[in-house]
Amino acid sequence: MLVNPLDPFNFGKKHHFVGVFFYTNQMSSVLTGITTNGPPHLGNYVGAMRPAIELSKKSKSFIFLADYHSLIKQQDPELTHQSTLSIAAAWIACGLDLENTIFYRQSSIPQIMELNWILTSITPKGLMNRAHAYKAIQDATNGKDKDKNVQMGLFNYPILMSSDILMFNADLIPVGSDQKQHIEMTRDIANKFNLTYGSFFNLPEPLIDKTTSYLPGLDGNKMSKSYSNYIDLFADEKKLQKQINQIKTDSLEPGEKKSQDSILYKYFKCFVGNNEIKKIDDYFNEGMGWGDLKKILFELINTELTPSREKYFDLINNPKKVEKILLEGESKAFEIASKNLRNIRSLVGIKTL
Repeated sequence: MLVNPLDPFNFGKKHHFVGVFFYTNQMSSVLTGITTNGPPHLGNYVGAMRPAIELSKKSKSFIFLADYHSLIKQQDPELTHQSTLSIAAAWIACGLDLENTIFYRQSSIPQIMELNWILTSITPKGLMNRAHAYKAIQDATNGKDKDKNVQMGLFNYPILMSSDILMFNADLIPVGSDQKQHIEMTRDIANKFNLTYGSFFNLPEPLIDKTTSYLPGLDGNKMSKSYSNYIDLFADEKKLQKQINQIKTDSLEPGEKKSQDSILYKYFKCFVGNNEIKKIDDYFNEGMGWGDLKKILFELINTELTPSREKYFDLINNPKKVEKILLEGESKAFEIASKNLRNIRSLVGIKTL
């Protein structure tokens, strides 16, 4: 659950952050999306889906399937298609409030791609040079050609992400802590546009719960489908237990105190409320065995996900239900994006359609 100190009577208002604390002063909108390059995993759920769904119950939300983004990471048409269905079904099954939410495929809103070019035209290359994903590939390259394995899609990824956000002038962006830089870049790009052409874009804020927004992979690195170190969000119970058993631990024996810096403890922090975490602390301090701790973690995660798992497979077996919901959301998103793009075109001096 989202644990930022929100008064429920203040939901639906813009938030200004100081660390993890913030105050509210006007109506706001929330936007987030997940790349369609594989089935949804537990990291997606903790970092983006769960907090966004909580906000969707009380605030206007834009939730999208980032299918164009997926082309950067893989070029498997069937995977992209199937992943779009599975991630859409996951959002719905986990409780997305469709009354307050505009739910759509990125590829169904062509205005995003036009805005992408407009923003690309004013974005300094130096800003893109600082992107973590780009620098990571360069750092991993042996030899003189640091850009050997860099595709332009990856290099320009932050601009497309900025277009996703700015197209709808969203205020709050629920993300994992590893995505904070992209929101900072979006603010830089929006500010550059406003200074160049006149004030139009809001400067979005990342919505990050520092205690539960980032769930590491099984090996302690970032959980990613690209690294094959993830836990399927809707794995059946047997597979879920098997994947949890694969979480990396040290060689400490039962009876020896376990570290709260461990990967496993980070999982507990994401699935145990503040009132229950003391019991987990006691288990770690008393030296409960890793195997027993993993059994407890399995029960916690399985209990939370079981109701959504049943709804998810019902939707997967009835894709027309999902398609109908997406088409309804895309009609609303298209209308808003068209209006915003007309204003943006006018500002930059392009004939308005």
